[in-house]
Amino acid sequence: MNSFPRLLVAAVAVVVCLGFAACDALPGRPAVANREVVPSQVTAFDVLYERNCAGCHGAGGRLGAARSLNDPVYLALVSADRFRTIIGEGVPGTSMPAFRASAGGDLTDAQVDALVKGMLTRWTRAGAVPSTTLPPYQGPGKGPGAGDRERGAVVFASACARCHGPEGKGGPTMGSIVDPSYLALVSDQSLRTTVIAGRPDLGKPDWRDDLPGQPLTPQQISDLVAWLVGHRRPVPGRPEG
Repeated sequence: MNSFPRLLVAAVAVVVCLGFAACDALPGRPAVANREVVPSQVTAFDVLYERNCAGCHGAGGRLGAARSLNDPVYLALVSADRFRTIIGEGVPGTSMPAFRASAGGDLTDAQVDALVKGMLTRWTRAGAVPSTTLPPYQGPGKGPGAGDRERGAVVFASACARCHGPEGKGGPTMGSIVDPSYLALVSDQSLRTTVIAGRPDLGKPDWRDDLPGQPLTPQQISDLVAWLVGHRRPVPGRPEG
């Protein structure tokens, strides 16, 4: 007599479990492996890069409107901590936004780290550039060795004019490097980085090949950047530099 209630409870439990299991088999319901992950929990590099970076930096890190990230010279030049800062906090006054949630973006610290680790793991090439030959990533500012616009004009004429034209407004193989819209969208540091690392995806050589067989010196790089910055027009509401 007492076994019947127990059997009834067991039967109900089996029916409930089967009901829950059937929910996953309903027509149109995606399998567990195919269900969308909460955005903040995505840490796969391919997904993060496609959603947040590919639109500007190009699929696979090349041929985007912004600089190539799939570039061993660039990855050798910039430290991992600097990458985290650029991705997390953006570059004020330029088209590079902040992606870290604490800075107004959508990514967690773990997701920013996943992007940095993915780029360095996939696109770094050991020995691409000996660290002893790399020019300083950042310029000297306004102290000793600061760039000089007049000296920069001489550097441009010898190292860049054959591609960008005698005034930098476009030449036989490259476009304008003094275009106001371009200069309004990039920082001084971005210009320096481009002079050093080039844009290999667009045929722009790095600092070692602007003058064949004669790499640009750190002083020449700073002078050339000063010449470029000197062509920038003030942007209303944005502090200079």
